[in-house]
Amino acid sequence: MKCPFCGDPNTQVTDTRENEGGEVVRRRRRCAKCDKRFTTYERIDLKMPVIVKRNGLRSEFDHEKLAGSMKLALRKRPVTLEALEAAVDRIEAKLLALGEQEVPSEKVGELVMRELKNLDKVAYIRFASVYRNFADVDEFSEVVREVKARPKRNRGDEPPEPAPENDLFGN
Repeated sequence: MKCPFCGDPNTQVTDTRENEGGEVVRRRRRCAKCDKRFTTYERIDLKMPVIVKRNGLRSEFDHEKLAGSMKLALRKRPVTLEALEAAVDRIEAKLLALGEQEVPSEKVGELVMRELKNLDKVAYIRFASVYRNFADVDEFSEVVREVKARPKRNRGDEPPEPAPENDLFGN
């Protein structure tokens, strides 16, 4: 590591500590030439795959765009922000686990639909209606029938109604 003060490449690590989660390592360093001290941080740098859209265009993976589209489907639904973020994290982990440099947007859409189906059936249908670009009411009805055909969760398994401050949009 090069000294930020004099530019000398000979520095020594005097102290190393991890943060509580273990995601960041903090290192105190000392320059062998000018004897000044400075701190560096070491983090894992994971490269998300590039998303290949239906029209062939490529775009960088965008966490906020993914979360935003899911929030839109979940608008005014009883799902907490924590549950949404956990779902987005699971999608990102699955994309990383693929080990691919490029992933078709259809794959991302299917992962989103799977997560929404587990979070909230209405949000799932909302997202599916836009994502699948239904041509007519029959296609929409088929998705509704598919959701209805699934066994309902027991009332004790459903998440509690969130407090208004936990609602995604304050509604």
